[in-house]
Amino acid sequence: MGAEWVSFTVSGSTKRTEAFLQKMARGDVYKSLDSSAREGVNALISGTPVDSGLAADSWGYEIEHSGRSVTIKWTNKDIEHGFPVAIMLQYGHGTGTGGYVQGQDYINPAMRPVFDQIANKVWKAVTSA
Repeated sequence: MGAEWVSFTVSGSTKRTEAFLQKMARGDVYKSLDSSAREGVNALISGTPVDSGLAADSWGYEIEHSGRSVTIKWTNKDIEHGFPVAIMLQYGHGTGTGGYVQGQDYINPAMRPVFDQIANKVWKAVTSA
């Protein structure tokens, strides 16, 4: 079997295509992620069940760029006995006296609108390039 070739001819301007590719190469699609990450922190703060308020006040975020991908990591610094309190609240935990405290799904409902907003912003950036 021989080599197969594909050829195409472009007529007209390629300015829009070139502009789109340049925006993608510069990472313009990711520029709004910092504000979205902060909105996620605010959503988590307002959604966190409050006892002392320490878990709610301990939310933060990190944005990591790796190759062609960008990751937002929401963090919580409230740790008790080596275990993250935010996870204990979400999934439940045993007590020191042999009991169990049921978890409460507060992270997913708080973050769903933020995830939707990020998806919409990225889609808009991609389609408007």
